[in-house]
Amino acid sequence: MIEADAVSLRRRVYEQLEPSCRSSGLSPVNRLIVVAILAITFIAIVDTEPLVQVRYGAAIGAAEIGFGLFFLTEYLARLWVAVENPVFGSGLRGRLRFMVSPGGLIDLVAVVVTLAPFIAGNALALRVFRLLRILTLARLGRMSSAMRHLTEAVSSRRYELTLTVVLALGVMVVGASALWLAEGEAQPDKFGSIPRSLWWAVVTLTTIGYGDVFPVTPIGKVFAGLVAVAGIGLISLPTGILAAAFSDAVQREREGR
Repeated sequence: MIEADAVSLRRRVYEQLEPSCRSSGLSPVNRLIVVAILAITFIAIVDTEPLVQVRYGAAIGAAEIGFGLFFLTEYLARLWVAVENPVFGSGLRGRLRFMVSPGGLIDLVAVVVTLAPFIAGNALALRVFRLLRILTLARLGRMSSAMRHLTEAVSSRRYELTLTVVLALGVMVVGASALWLAEGEAQPDKFGSIPRSLWWAVVTLTTIGYGDVFPVTPIGKVFAGLVAVAGIGLISLPTGILAAAFSDAVQREREGR
């Protein structure tokens, strides 16, 4: 009887923690987790301001401990109910699978980076751990159906996206090589080698164009124009691919309801 009650309780806790168990939005527990994630991220950002540290350092420290214990409790609860998820299976092996899964590792990192600053003795390690608390934002992906659709879209179009990345790298290398040949003698400090020219190729291909490095010879300007035009097309390619894949993922979910 006691074992059956424990299983029933574990199932109820699992349904509160796992967003996929609910089709009508997040559970109250998940809403609380989202608020905690946003709050600890906000604290991690404002805590880098020295004036805030001086005035509210004690309150921030207490809040960090509270959030760290909250995330630790949540992690232990997820570890306990992991056997309810058919993806992980039952028993100790199922919990171990959860621990090494991407979601389990992210949850564990959230606990470590929140509590580690209070046991880290090295000043540099302390700063690194405080900065890493911003990574807890990655946990919001579990709560968002949009993030799941985006992940599915990237996975379903990985071949096309890989092709565009390879194509972009090829254009960068060819463009840098062309500018090295055209501008190497005129501007050896900026285009004296292909590695130096790669910086110009990156900012041109991504259409950023800082203006700190630019060609001055006629042939160099011609090559630069070709790379800039190619950059416009290459930037739009992954955008269109992801937009179509995202739309397909949302449509499939609507049809499955």
